[in-house]
Amino acid sequence: MQNESRINVTRRRFGIKNVLAYGLPFFAAGVLITSGMQWTRPSLAEDFSSGSHVSLPAPATMPNSFAELADTLSPTVVNVKVTKIETAAFPGPQGPQGPNGDFFRDFFNGMPQMPKNHRTQGAGSGVIISDDGYILTNNHVVEGAKEVTVTLADKTEFEAEVIGLDPKTDLAVLKIDSQKPLPAASLADSEALRVGDWVVAIGNPFGLNHTVTSGIVSAKGRVIGAGPYDDFIQTDASINPGNSGGPLFNMNGEVVGINTAIIPQGQGIGFAIPVNTAKPLIPQLVENGEVRRGYLGVNIQTLTPELAQALDMEVREGALVADVVADSPADKADIARGDIIIAFDGKEVKDSHDLPAIVAATPVDKEVMVTVVRNGKERQLPVTVSQLPSDGTPVAQSSASKGKWGLQLHDLSPEMKNQFRIQADKGVVVVGIEPDSPAQEAGLRQGDVIVEVNRQPVESVNDIVENIHKSEDKDHLLLLVQRQTGTFYLPLEQQG
Repeated sequence: MQNESRINVTRRRFGIKNVLAYGLPFFAAGVLITSGMQWTRPSLAEDFSSGSHVSLPAPATMPNSFAELADTLSPTVVNVKVTKIETAAFPGPQGPQGPNGDFFRDFFNGMPQMPKNHRTQGAGSGVIISDDGYILTNNHVVEGAKEVTVTLADKTEFEAEVIGLDPKTDLAVLKIDSQKPLPAASLADSEALRVGDWVVAIGNPFGLNHTVTSGIVSAKGRVIGAGPYDDFIQTDASINPGNSGGPLFNMNGEVVGINTAIIPQGQGIGFAIPVNTAKPLIPQLVENGEVRRGYLGVNIQTLTPELAQALDMEVREGALVADVVADSPADKADIARGDIIIAFDGKEVKDSHDLPAIVAATPVDKEVMVTVVRNGKERQLPVTVSQLPSDGTPVAQSSASKGKWGLQLHDLSPEMKNQFRIQADKGVVVVGIEPDSPAQEAGLRQGDVIVEVNRQPVESVNDIVENIHKSEDKDHLLLLVQRQTGTFYLPLEQQG
């Protein structure tokens, strides 16, 4: 949508001063060589002419034109106009109060008031995926819409029904009723897409209907913080507000992604949801209006080299279990804090990013085998997957932080719980971080609760002091920290 939220990133350019600084000396050297001076050292080309080298494939031919693709595919792309009912920020004559009594109230009373409920409009794009009128678009384009109007390439307008929404992947399905079959786009295997492949985006940026842009796949598997199932295709095909929900096509004219996010300050950086993410969800959205996801019930974090060393483990891949939800499938299957999940239902888990998507795609009530590493040994644990709770409890929520010494601690008391809004019942509160200390640089925060030190529970500052005193390695600690409702491990290393 034109008012969609976007990611802010800055970029720098290589300046002309660098060219002048480094280019001129080499130019001068070239003049001397051509003037008759002898250079006894072999050329760089000769230095690197021997040995094995990467065999390059034949260069791909750049398309002469995208006109045929555009003519064929444009009828499958639609413009989505949305009307929403918004509530005014100051819905009445009682304006906000300030320290000067009625000043702010009188100020706002003298201004025209916006109606309590007013209509707002936005626009996005979509792609027809079946000839009977089902359309795939973004959740953020149509979520909360009072009215949705779809306009085809031939200017025909339809009132659309929102069939299903999935905020977690930002996908939605619409339905329009047409008297004749509609042109529908084919869905590709986005996993076969390669970095460097040509792609074409078609949409309605800034209300400019059926704008066609082209580019390449810049990267795959991008995590941009949009949700627990981030796995975006990055492309330099021009994408702008209004492209949201529109398709990204390959050179075969198949949909490989749904355009969904941009970086305003970064030219040539756009993101699309892989169509393989959408394909298994579309039937659920059509039949149920929502997606039923598998649920495991663990809080996980990436197994960093520092954590592996602190845990004295040789494993370098997998998802580290930082906490297990009580009475969850993981709890019933005896998955424990400190386990490293390396496989789920026969699928390899390389890091914490892999596990949430694998679990979510697992059918509810299916029994699967989970491979964990515990105390250096692999164990096979059978787990019966349940349904992700509607309250948004994470399938497997990733969390990561770092921390070291330089802390001010306090026993957990009712006063501390109230002051920092702590939900933990046991542990030691971090009440301060020393300036310029390793703890501050690493990101520990006031209000964090230390639950364990070196795998031993702690309930007071004295417990921590005694634990550190008994530790054989005085320069390394392993903390278990609770922050709000999440729990994660922190390896601490004392600087020399």
